[in-house]
Amino acid sequence: MGSLDEGHLCVEIENGMKLDVSEKEPETIAIEDAVKVLLQGLGEDVNRDGLKKTPLRVAKALREGTRGYKQKVKDIVQGALFPEVGLHDGVGHAGGVGGLVIVRDLDLFSYCESCLLPFQLKCHVGYVPSGQRVVGLSKLSRVADVFAKRLQAPQRLADEICSALHHGIKPAGVAVILECFHIHFPNVESVLLDSKHQGWVKVLVSSCSGVFGNENADAWSDFLGLLKFRGVAVDRTLTRDSVNQSWCPSNSSSMAKISSELVAANPEMVAAVASILRSLGEDPLRKELVETPSHFVRWLINFENTKLEMKLNGFACGISDLLKPNGEISSRNNEQMHSELNLSFWSQCEHHLLPFYGVVHIGYFCPKGINHLGKSLLQSIVHFYGFKLQVQERLTRQIAETVSSILGGDVMVVVEANHTCMISRGIEKFGSNTATIAVLGRFSTDPAARAMFLRSIPDDTTSRIL
Repeated sequence: MGSLDEGHLCVEIENGMKLDVSEKEPETIAIEDAVKVLLQGLGEDVNRDGLKKTPLRVAKALREGTRGYKQKVKDIVQGALFPEVGLHDGVGHAGGVGGLVIVRDLDLFSYCESCLLPFQLKCHVGYVPSGQRVVGLSKLSRVADVFAKRLQAPQRLADEICSALHHGIKPAGVAVILECFHIHFPNVESVLLDSKHQGWVKVLVSSCSGVFGNENADAWSDFLGLLKFRGVAVDRTLTRDSVNQSWCPSNSSSMAKISSELVAANPEMVAAVASILRSLGEDPLRKELVETPSHFVRWLINFENTKLEMKLNGFACGISDLLKPNGEISSRNNEQMHSELNLSFWSQCEHHLLPFYGVVHIGYFCPKGINHLGKSLLQSIVHFYGFKLQVQERLTRQIAETVSSILGGDVMVVVEANHTCMISRGIEKFGSNTATIAVLGRFSTDPAARAMFLRSIPDDTTSRIL
């Protein structure tokens, strides 16, 4: 089959991270074995299509995402310091003799040490040069990335970046501000009860040294003034204690109660996660990591391969009532298009065991005189198919086919999603999102109907759940 051979194609689409390597490092093999235990604990068949290469994909993503453990700041900074004498006359500071240098909006990701889910962050770094020397600007980003590519918590990450730069380039001072975004993934029960679930936890943390040590210093004023141009609300920076208390959703008391019995019933899964931590070079007994295996398993159990009776038992009951004529049924020419927009969903990529999330828009035709479907019913269908190991294309098709089976045909479904595997596997495409479409019945043959439905979808819908 040439370039379309399945094995060749998989190598190409993994962004250079070859999947068909014949020799693997012991750490990679250990993570693969642990992932197989996790999949089996979810009731999955590790040999089914879609999951065969998942253990290796997960192992490579985790090792890539924690490569910072094997990197040293001095190897990055050495050779990147350049003489820059600045002004010789006049009054003021510039360049190598004391002028502020700031690099803003560095998009990074890290893995939360409490739950092993990736989190996004924007990093803003400023320093005041001393000794008439400056550092290559790209090195500020690379140093920040070294510490981001470890299991982290926001405040420690900011402190480690600040300390490393202060000791590495010996400036008059360093300031670091991080905007961190942690996905707040609901479980099945809570999301069915809370339609306004907030999808993200956001915190702002800072760290400083030298001339930035006094929060009233001129250097801070200049730094924060330049950040305001980028919309950073610096007045909301959290204290160290409040960050620790509010950061990872897995630490909340409400989450701790959820599925605790299921976690206790799956010691093999918990042990598998501890094995992954060791393979990444971490100590599962470090106090910040002691609960991490349980937190990760509690989250993963959301996608257990059970026949949840779908609340579709609930769907079947009452569907006949929902569709009962409330008057004379009109002809097909008098059908009306109905739509439900911005139905939230949460799911888990079966290729990488990483979350994806977004919104679903559903359009359908009903004859006049037929009650249209309620939002709660459609939202239940979306959640049912979302809380599984999934791919977006399949999710879109399954929702369309189920709604079509209830209504008898004319259905269009659009799914818009953000995938964390797009930021945490080497490609690091921040801000990207994916849209998929399924059309059945009249929508498949009527371009005007499709266009009408697409025009009804509001702009920037995926941002509504962030």
